[in-house]
Amino acid sequence: MNPVFPYELHEDYPGFFISFPDVPGALTGDDTEEETRSGALNCLIEAMEGCMDLRGAIPLPSQPNVGQGTVILPPLVVAKLALYEGMRKQGMTRVTMARELGVTENVVRRLLDLRHRSHIGQVENALAVLGKRLMVTVQDAA
Repeated sequence: MNPVFPYELHEDYPGFFISFPDVPGALTGDDTEEETRSGALNCLIEAMEGCMDLRGAIPLPSQPNVGQGTVILPPLVVAKLALYEGMRKQGMTRVTMARELGVTENVVRRLLDLRHRSHIGQVENALAVLGKRLMVTVQDAA
């Protein structure tokens, strides 16, 4: 999954708001441009949590256009979203995944919680159950 999501910054008197063209309903705003941009990641994660709560597909990002900003999801969040999507596509429940991993269903629930600081190795093991492999790339900062 590409972790880079484009957003559009809009001025809306008396402040600003951000919308994500690939994530319907993901909006955040504040008084200043800086405050608004600083809330973009949290907004995006909340929108992904909403997709998961509704058992829907995770939206994929498009390529950013000129003038759009971007938010990069943290690697652990991306891995958890891939786990969720893999389970959803295969119709695998948390209980079934727990049985496959030899853990409780509560452990799998935390693996799917985007705000829980799960150990990446546990997420990697769960992805392997789905026939997936976790890979990480490192790039120079822009």
